[in-house]
Amino acid sequence: MTEVSFHFNVPDRTAYACRLLRKALRKGAQIVVSGAPPVLADLDRALWSFDPIEFVPHVIARPGEELAPRLRTTPVWLVSDLAQAGHHDVLLNLHDEAPAGFESFARVIEIVTSDPDDRAAARQRWKHYASRGYAIEKHEVAN
Repeated sequence: MTEVSFHFNVPDRTAYACRLLRKALRKGAQIVVSGAPPVLADLDRALWSFDPIEFVPHVIARPGEELAPRLRTTPVWLVSDLAQAGHHDVLLNLHDEAPAGFESFARVIEIVTSDPDDRAAARQRWKHYASRGYAIEKHEVAN
């Protein structure tokens, strides 16, 4: 069954996502990041510059475009729709809703800031996962 974890009180969602992706990559995970195109564009820019000595290899899979065979082994995929994602271990969800198809991943990670609207959307995602019987881990992020 898919493991679901929420990381609460994150001060900067993009910076936290970069660090989380670097950590997962060091452990050898294959990761899909799902979010709206503007969110993914911000994350793409941040991944190129957040660490001056370490790069997180990633690719943006755009709707209707097939990735070149040499890019399909890239460990981090940024997608707006999970139908674009190949097989990966971890889903980092940056959408406001729980994405359809999340259950095909071994692990789902949700990042939640202290913004009231973000917290309200996170409560709905939490209820969605809980109502389907998924056990949820809660992580409080210290500032």
